[in-house]
Amino acid sequence: MAITLTERAAQHVSDFLAKRGKGLGIRLGVKTSGCSGMAYKLEFVDAPSDDDITFDSHGVTVFTDAKSPAYLDGTELDYSKEGLNEGFKFNNPNVKNECGCGESFNV
Repeated sequence: MAITLTERAAQHVSDFLAKRGKGLGIRLGVKTSGCSGMAYKLEFVDAPSDDDITFDSHGVTVFTDAKSPAYLDGTELDYSKEGLNEGFKFNNPNVKNECGCGESFNV
């Protein structure tokens, strides 16, 4: 079981944590939302939770809660910048379909 970052995503997170001046890594999880059922949640971690599962990827610690790995196993988080658009992209092999707007998915 693993959640990984591309080198580009890890560098972006590392740079942002350095500018922020604090943080242990990022938390990736899922929540019930949207028309397809699930949505990703991504936030910075300043203090770990007791039930956290952690992964290290390119020097960045990725935290997740105990229920999310069932939906995120094998996910790779990438970061891209195309023109004025930039952001994270979730490459999740478990996704069966996504809603038309791309905000939610179904496993």
